[in-house]
Amino acid sequence: MCGIVGYIGARAAAPIVLDGLRHLEYRGYDSAGLAVLDRAGELQVRREVGKLANLSRLVDEAPVEGQIAIGHTRWATHGPPTQLNAHPHVSGGGLLAVVQNGIVENYHALRERLIGEGYVFTSDTDTEVIAHLVHLYYQNGSQGDLVDATRRALSDLRGPSAVVVVCRDHPDKLVAARLGNAGGVAVGYGEGEMLIASDIPALAPHTRRIAYLDDQQMAVLTANGADYFTLDGQPLVKDASLLEWDADAVDRGEFRHFMQKEIFEQGRSLTDTLRGRLDFVGGQVRLDSLNLSAEQARTLEKVTIVACGTSYYAGLVGKFLIERLARLPVEVDYASEFRYRQPIVNPQQLVLAITQSGETVDTLAALDEARRCGARTAAIVNATGSQAARLCDGIIAMQAGPEIGVASTKAFTASVVDLCLFALYMAQARGAVDETARRELLDALVRLPGQVGELLAEARQGDHYARLAARFGEFSNFLYLGRGIHYPIALEGALKLKEISYIHAEGYPAGEMKHGPIALIDGQTPTLVIAPRDSIYEKMVSQVEQVRARGGAVLAVAHAEDAQMRQLADAILPIPVTHELLTPVLSVIPLQILAYEVALHRGADVDQPRNLAKSVTVE
Repeated sequence: MCGIVGYIGARAAAPIVLDGLRHLEYRGYDSAGLAVLDRAGELQVRREVGKLANLSRLVDEAPVEGQIAIGHTRWATHGPPTQLNAHPHVSGGGLLAVVQNGIVENYHALRERLIGEGYVFTSDTDTEVIAHLVHLYYQNGSQGDLVDATRRALSDLRGPSAVVVVCRDHPDKLVAARLGNAGGVAVGYGEGEMLIASDIPALAPHTRRIAYLDDQQMAVLTANGADYFTLDGQPLVKDASLLEWDADAVDRGEFRHFMQKEIFEQGRSLTDTLRGRLDFVGGQVRLDSLNLSAEQARTLEKVTIVACGTSYYAGLVGKFLIERLARLPVEVDYASEFRYRQPIVNPQQLVLAITQSGETVDTLAALDEARRCGARTAAIVNATGSQAARLCDGIIAMQAGPEIGVASTKAFTASVVDLCLFALYMAQARGAVDETARRELLDALVRLPGQVGELLAEARQGDHYARLAARFGEFSNFLYLGRGIHYPIALEGALKLKEISYIHAEGYPAGEMKHGPIALIDGQTPTLVIAPRDSIYEKMVSQVEQVRARGGAVLAVAHAEDAQMRQLADAILPIPVTHELLTPVLSVIPLQILAYEVALHRGADVDQPRNLAKSVTVE
């Protein structure tokens, strides 16, 4: 989950690396550091505990100048967040420095071996073994060949890793590698300069030409380009692709936080995810990049959705959509558990991953397992150059633009809309839905971004959510209830509140309240119900009555004109009316805004909540 940045070129390297780390701080903010090869040919290392601002102050106090540098922002795995455990790690009296995202699973054995060779360890991290291993091979066997020494050292490692190495003997190159499914490694092509980073936001301000490393691949960067190799030394040819995002997309602009910006971008992001996919003349959905023909869709016997966190909850919505529209059985699995239960997977099955980053290690491992079992694979993914996008037989691109805030918002709604498109695509291929029903849903999809925009405009113009946050933000527990397709929205709403405000919140299917959760209801536990006027509206009214009978406060996501719910609930979070199957896209947005305002009220760090990082790239 850590963030890596490297630069080589004609400009001052330290400010570029620090700015890149700022764009990657969502990946980890326990500590940060950089190593710069200065004008005297010495490696200057600066490291500091805490957020990147602390490192920036240190560099201001002790500046360093040079044109090649590597940097790192850390999410701690081995060893606590301390200055000694911060990256980069050095070896050989400052000969070389290393940054890593990943885990060295055979760290203990390698450490003992290196201690036997006379190396002294100064940190608790697994990364330090990489620095000493590269140095060992550099001095013994590689005869000063940095690329060969790095290759040999990485061949000794077990576990997923992304690594970048800089050496004072080689001021003209950076060496980078990717092993397994640890994080991304993106190479950026500039004019007379090259960059490397864990994720696109660090590169977007400098270049739009990007290439990506896959498992067991290395890159050797100079100021004028990059050479690529397999880990066993075979040359590779890689073509750079053109990045669709620009620098403005990775800045907050007028907004206070990235999460706030991304919430209010959802009208546009949904427009983008629908663009080019609706054929109104034929009343069809087009998903060309899915690479799944109508004949192949008809032969599928089952869809298994694998995902983590917010994406998992989107998958639960997808189960309702696909089974309802395409009449195809769907199983939704936590990607982190999928491969450990010996899943029953066969070639008549599609395993569909949902992943914003395309680099979530558990989701990639689940895809690997599916491929091993012969299943067809696909991904709903935002980062189209990511590992997941390159692994799968086909993709549905979210087209949501970069999502920086740790708590996912626009990626969730884009995923749900993409799942609806997928369900319609499967339904038309399998003849499972008539033309009238299909066109009705297509028309509702076209109207949806505008409805989202209206909902957001109304929320932004008033102080309704801020007043709700002041009224309910000091409670310690919340219960979220939803039924049918809105049960996953209850789960997602509770997760948002937990993630950024640290209030304990639980999502439950409303019908299960009497089977245990009702014991929690009292005057100190507000209940948030998702209760649009749909086919199970009366059931939700009954749940509200039961909460009120026990003295519990009720907040309701409901249609704006619902007089009955306004009378029953203590507060309404209003949404417009849309097709029943699309209502989750609207009903989740008030929950996002409420969680954001509650976090603000409590003084929490919205974009960088404690213990969390955006991309979970290690197990």
